[in-house]
Amino acid sequence: MAAVTLSVSTVKPLGDRILVKVSEAEEKTAGGILLPDTAKEKPQVGEVVQVGPGKRDDNGVFQAMEVKVGDRVLYSKYAGTDIKLGGDDYVLLRESDVLAALG
Repeated sequence: MAAVTLSVSTVKPLGDRILVKVSEAEEKTAGGILLPDTAKEKPQVGEVVQVGPGKRDDNGVFQAMEVKVGDRVLYSKYAGTDIKLGGDDYVLLRESDVLAALG
């Protein structure tokens, strides 16, 4: 079986899915206390790097995606599938799992 090499440019989300590069976890608290790796929470903020074409609703009407490449988004805590590409962390999730676009 041949080995498959994945990179961000080779991953194309389907339907209403998006690929988000996860932001780095906070290294220390607001009070200045350094956090060990075991105490860090999974970040819920990231940058959209790939976007699927959208989906069709129940009536067959095509619905375009509201988010676009480059948007910073806040997403649900346990949403999507975690992926590691080239040493960076990504999450593949549905557009409905996005809670807000950050300005």
